[in-house]
Amino acid sequence: MTKCILAAAASVAIAMLASTGTARAEPRIAWQVVNPFRLFVDPADTAVHRATFEALTDDERQHPVLSAEHALQQRHPDGWAATMFRKICWNEVKNRYICPDGASYMNPTQHAVAIELKNLEETVTVECTWHVTPHGDKGKPTVARQSCAEPLRVLVPYPGGARVAVEIGGQEVSAADVRVRDLLIVGMGDSFGSGEGNPDQAVRFSRERGADYGKDDMRGYPARVGAWTTIGDRNFLAENARWVDQACHRSLYSYQLRAALQLAVEDPHRAVTYVGEACSGAEITTGLFLRYKGNEWVPNPPDLSQVSFIAAAQCGQNEAPLQDLPEAYHMNGAVPELEGGLVLRKCAQNKARKVDLVFVSIGGNDIGFARLLANAVLADQSLLKKLGGWFGQVYAASEAAARMKTLDERYKALNRALHYILHVPWSENDRIVLTGYPGLALLGDGSKVCPDSRAGMEVLPDFALSQKKAHAGQEMAEKLNVLMRRSAATHGWTFVDAHRRQFIGRGICAGFSDNAFSIADDLRLPRRAEGGWEPYNPADYQPYVARQRWFRTPNDAFMTGNFHVSPSLMQKVMKLDYFAWFQVLLASTYSGAFHPTAEGHAAIADAVVVEARRVLARYGEGTAEPGVAVRD
Repeated sequence: MTKCILAAAASVAIAMLASTGTARAEPRIAWQVVNPFRLFVDPADTAVHRATFEALTDDERQHPVLSAEHALQQRHPDGWAATMFRKICWNEVKNRYICPDGASYMNPTQHAVAIELKNLEETVTVECTWHVTPHGDKGKPTVARQSCAEPLRVLVPYPGGARVAVEIGGQEVSAADVRVRDLLIVGMGDSFGSGEGNPDQAVRFSRERGADYGKDDMRGYPARVGAWTTIGDRNFLAENARWVDQACHRSLYSYQLRAALQLAVEDPHRAVTYVGEACSGAEITTGLFLRYKGNEWVPNPPDLSQVSFIAAAQCGQNEAPLQDLPEAYHMNGAVPELEGGLVLRKCAQNKARKVDLVFVSIGGNDIGFARLLANAVLADQSLLKKLGGWFGQVYAASEAAARMKTLDERYKALNRALHYILHVPWSENDRIVLTGYPGLALLGDGSKVCPDSRAGMEVLPDFALSQKKAHAGQEMAEKLNVLMRRSAATHGWTFVDAHRRQFIGRGICAGFSDNAFSIADDLRLPRRAEGGWEPYNPADYQPYVARQRWFRTPNDAFMTGNFHVSPSLMQKVMKLDYFAWFQVLLASTYSGAFHPTAEGHAAIADAVVVEARRVLARYGEGTAEPGVAVRD
């Protein structure tokens, strides 16, 4: 009797659908991966980004990451990442991609998918019988009965997938092949790849308290919250900014991660396994090939170079043995740092998971761009400039030009490693995506730079931007971009620099030094005097609201990262026991000054996503159109 009723209900439902006479009349199965960005442990975190993307208009989808960042900033002006960065498949003690539940991160065996039957009238309430039959011998068929109005959640084997069929009243009304495409996307490189300047959890400041740094003109600075007594003591450091990787200042705001996340949420049938290893301060030599401990002192710094780390990750549960490669990568002595003694981990090709995309940001540190920048922003007679020159941290464009002559050979060495060590096929060189650096201080049509000024830099008396030196630095940056484009073409890589024009007018001098319309666009550093805080209370500073400038000024860096060290470390590592104001230098430089904001990273990610889609489409792994598969 019940079976007859169900059959009759099914017949009525199908008849009602057929009577519409439209293409939507036929019932069909629609499905999506429940947690497509596998780095996030909690599917709800991925769902936030997916829902944000799906709510974008068609125009906003032309630049989806930046549009999503703006939407998220409106809801979380102090930063959306603060609620998510601790819930990822990353073990900060072991410095490895490990999921809390012990499941294999690198080599998934199944994916949770949500399946529903479309084109049923909402008023028709009938029961659906679902049949899930894994392809091959991976798992047993399952049967589930539930209301047709409810989505079915089921684990589907990977990579084989399963046939899913749905019956109403014993009659099969639709079937689909459910097969997840899981991409391995790797991010590597320097601070522009790591997300420097954008901690997952920014520092918070006291509304009443100020901080003094030992000099008459360095009093009344914004002070952290917390029950600290002395700058740098235990309670003070407990309020540090926090990062996914503290040593490398790697964060969820990185353009590399945001591009991978966008590729995950825009295609319902795709999952992304993301491995990001970019580290602030890294070069092709020290960083990618040779071990580099990062730019913040931590008890457990990275123990492998980026190439070795990714090779080991490719192996999953298998061991990636050490390979002695003394002659393979120094390019006939052109890269002497890689001569003799070079040892890298390498996973056997038959055990290594295939890399689908490699996002690379590298080259700036190789030519000493940070040192060139220091030359442009430190006053000529400053003690810091004299110290910097002594330690080799400051030099002019001529010295950067000399280092640039060997950069192409370094790229050639990296290309060789990506193919021989990480097994990127030589016939698929375009899977390697090199990203150009945006202009730091461009104005007008891009031919002018910021004028002489201390705007955005009064955090330290020694800072003063020189237009002449900044212009020389910008000329060198343009030459670097040309070289990067040429090297990418030589090696068949995909080169991305469409975002560079978006940064014009959004450099470090974009904003106001008086009568600012908002705190976000105020270039000044709040200071406390007898009359209170001017120009605003630091407790009201919000690091992740939209602003005109897409680069962190030294003032912004102080207010966002506020990097300090303990007095004992100051004495032990830096050999300083009386430069209390040196903490301000750290807080305004090592905190990410002259690096893109979260908005800037989002704009870069959009440019990368456009090219990444084209690469994936070329190999039948997706569509080149933005979000086509999502609209249902």
